[in-house]
Amino acid sequence: MKKSIITVVGKDCVGIIAKICTYLADNDVNILDISQTIVDGYFNMMMIADTNGSKKEFLTLSSELEELGEKIGCIVKLQREDIFNRMQRI
Repeated sequence: MKKSIITVVGKDCVGIIAKICTYLADNDVNILDISQTIVDGYFNMMMIADTNGSKKEFLTLSSELEELGEKIGCIVKLQREDIFNRMQRI
C-alpha cells in the first residue's frame, strides 16, 4: 500500500470535513488517519489516505480535490507520501 497525504487549510466553516470525506468515500479512498485543528478561526486538517482502491488516477483525484477546495474556500492538496516526506526535509 502506498500512502498519500491530504492537507486542507482555510477559513473555518460548517461542512469542510463532511465534504472532503464524502468525496473520498465516493471515490473509494480509505482514510487511515486524520488530524484537524482550528486556530483563531482557521481550519487545518491532515489526512493519511490509501488511494489504491480508487478507480480514478492519482492526478485526477488531486485535481478534483483542488477544485472541491476552491468551492469550499480551502486549499486542498493531495501528495504521495514519499514526495511529502522529501518536501519536509527541504
